[in-house]
Amino acid sequence: MLFGAAGLRTHIWNNNLRSIILLAGFPILLVLIGYALTLVWMGLSGDDLPPVKGMGVPAEGIGGRMANASGHLPQIGVISLGLAAVWFVIAWFFHQGMISAATGARPVSRQEEGELYNLLENLAISRGLPMPRLAIIETDAMNAYASGISERNYTVTVTRGLMAALDKDEMEAVLAHELSHIRHGDVRMMVIAVIFVGIISFVAEISFRVLIRSGGGGRRSGGVLILVAAGLIIIAYILAILIRFSLSRRREYMADAGAVELTKNPDAMISALLKISGQTEIEKAPSEIREMMIDNPRSGFMGVFATHPPIDKRVDMLVEHAGGRRPDEIKPPHPTVPQR
Repeated sequence: MLFGAAGLRTHIWNNNLRSIILLAGFPILLVLIGYALTLVWMGLSGDDLPPVKGMGVPAEGIGGRMANASGHLPQIGVISLGLAAVWFVIAWFFHQGMISAATGARPVSRQEEGELYNLLENLAISRGLPMPRLAIIETDAMNAYASGISERNYTVTVTRGLMAALDKDEMEAVLAHELSHIRHGDVRMMVIAVIFVGIISFVAEISFRVLIRSGGGGRRSGGVLILVAAGLIIIAYILAILIRFSLSRRREYMADAGAVELTKNPDAMISALLKISGQTEIEKAPSEIREMMIDNPRSGFMGVFATHPPIDKRVDMLVEHAGGRRPDEIKPPHPTVPQR
């Protein structure tokens, strides 16, 4: 087994704790963007915020105006987090529909895809989990992903190309992989991270459009304030992207291990990974959703921002720690010679 039972639980706990800590950074980034937008407003309008009680009249110049804005951080934070909360509530209830619309996935029933449905149901029953919804994307690409935030809307989605290419054992391994993402809490954390990054990306894009169209400030110091604000927005956006990437790293190893734990068949997981390698690109899928899939071939700048380990490394882990074998290492059974 890739991890022992105790080691697997510890790894899941550490992974989720790390994810929670990283996600806690998103509210800080939202307040930072709120502060930057305040500087943008001051720079464009030429107006200052009212002095904060107890701070006296703010000093003149760039430093004074930034200090004055800093004194209003509690109010800025409340407004920023309030608007983010509204966005989050909307995304919480409608994220699955948004994801399905973005990928073209459609739900299927037992009557439509009986074998696939039964494979997933048996895996869920074996671990006492509620049956997730099942969906299919009509594409020749070979990929799969799990989505959802709670037991009410967990969904496992596979592509038609994957169903055509894999045999029953391999498909079971892939479904077990995605079910493991649900068991480990990866899916919930990734969806929450995608929601927060969506907020920051949206605000950053709107802010830069406003800055480009405005082209100046109300005072001589306005241009400097706008430059400072632009720098803060860029920093917040980059940090948000890095947090999202760090959440998805190394989780695939865990899901591979979970699949082996569920199916007791590391060879099937290895065979499935090798078959899908290089065949997983879904053109219309947004980058945020590709990070949730079993493989994401887009590795980013020199692989620094790769969201998935290379397939070969995942196979090596299964061979080394789970007792798996590559297909060329599996010897066919000796034919039996009929006795005369």
